[in-house]
Parts: sequence; C-alpha cells; structure tokens
Amino acid sequence: MSGSPLAERPERIPYEQIGGSGPSLLFAHANGYPPGCYLPFFELFKPHYSLKAIRQRPLWPGLAPETLEDWHPLAGDLLAFLDQQSDQAVIAVGHSLGGVTTLRAALRSPDRFRAIVLLDPVLLPPAVIFTWRLIRSLGLSSTLHPLISVTLTRRREFDDLEQAYKGYRRRDIFQRFSDDSLRAYLAGITAPLPGGGYGLVYSPEWEARIYHTGIWSDMDIWRGLPSLEVPTLILHGAESDTFRAGTGRLVRKKNPAVRVEAVPQCGHLLPLERPVEVFELIHQFLQETL
Repeated sequence: MSGSPLAERPERIPYEQIGGSGPSLLFAHANGYPPGCYLPFFELFKPHYSLKAIRQRPLWPGLAPETLEDWHPLAGDLLAFLDQQSDQAVIAVGHSLGGVTTLRAALRSPDRFRAIVLLDPVLLPPAVIFTWRLIRSLGLSSTLHPLISVTLTRRREFDDLEQAYKGYRRRDIFQRFSDDSLRAYLAGITAPLPGGGYGLVYSPEWEARIYHTGIWSDMDIWRGLPSLEVPTLILHGAESDTFRAGTGRLVRKKNPAVRVEAVPQCGHLLPLERPVEVFELIHQFLQETL
C-alpha cells in the first residue's frame, strides 16, 4: 500500500552526516523534529558509531503535503536511502514516526538491517487502528485528532531565538529538557529568514499531514511482527501517551524475541528528555546483540 507516487522521490534522498566512527547507524526523526533537534543525543553516539540522519519527506524542498496518503512510502524512502549509500546492512534507530518507518522498512527488507531500535514508535493497537480507519472514512480526522488544529495554528516565525527559548522553557512538554536540549530543539526547528528573524523549517502543514495520514493503514505491521527476525529493541517512555505498556505486551505476545523496555520519568520525547539514559540502553543492547 502506498499513497505517494514514487516519482515524488528524488534521485538522492537528503540526509545529515553527523559523523563519528564505528558501525554504520542510521537515525530516522520524529514528526516535527528535524535531525538538528537531536544533536545532544547524537553526540553520545559519535565515539562508538558512524551516524547519519535521514531527512524525511516533510523536509524535502518543494514537495506538497497532499502527495502523502499514508506512511508506507516513508519506509520506501528509507530503503532507497540505504540503496544509495551502500550495500552493507546498518543499525537503524527511529523515534516516533521514524520508529514506525524503521520497523516497516525492516519488515520489508530485513537483510538491510543488523539491528533496529524503536524509540516510542507510533504503533497503536489494532482496535485503535480500526477506530481511526472509521474516523478517517467519515472525514472526521481533522476534527477529532487532538494535534492537527493545534499544529496548524502554531507560531511560524520568531524575532529572536533567545526570546523563543524563554517562552518554550515555560511549556509543560519541555520541562524535562535540559537547557542544551531545548536550545538544540529550537535551533533544529528553525532557520534564518532573509528579512531577519527565524522561521520554521518543518511546515505545520506537513506536520498536520503526517498526523492525518498515520495509523489507519498500519495493520501490516501487526501481521508482519511474528516473522520479524531482525534484533529489535523498543524503548518507550514510562509516562508516554503514545506507546503504552499494553502495546508493549501485545508486541511481546506477537514476537517474544522483541525486547521492550520502559524508560522511567519520561514520555514520548525520551531521547530529548533522557538522552544519556536512552543512549546507554541502546549501546548496551547493540553490544550484546552484534
């Protein structure tokens, strides 16, 4: 299943070369969180891994959000990126949307991956998938999704990032970010504007489109999980509102080989809230697995 034409895929998938030395590791970012948002987290990997971060479709210049109907093409983009880079299998880490993208790519082409790590992936139970499919068929997703309207009305330009930092520092969602992580987030979501100030690099229209097109077509993941043989670790925030403990139990029931662990005192944004703890869990898993 694929709602976006392959013709929309560029000859070369854009990415960021983070650097480091060691085994090749590919990172896939969350919706609304370009790779630059994760720089403090990435720094922890560089002594051990050679890290690249793919830029997913919302960050491609000139591509309209309406070209995406579901998340399946994103997995194809990740596999196309691997094809353009090398024939070697890689370690892949994905957060949120990037976690689902990584998992679906591994289900399609397991030989391309040495191991995968999914950080609070947007993987919802079958009952939620069927409910959301009904909501979408009735044309109610924009009305009932809790994040779409909020996303489309968010502030898009800032005069000064220091003032933006002070405002974001007061928001509940960022209370567990360190100062460095919050500043990296603001630098990652913005770029200088020609006339001065800063603007969002990840458009609200694309962010909302990702919310609109997600979940409803994800039963293929649940059908494929029992046959997944790629070593897999799922880390989720103990207080996450996205990947819940019950989902973890269902994953283990479908495939007992998948390791699922909760990271205490954090939510959906665990690699930004607890970068050191999350890195250590990933690194330990990879040392034990590879």
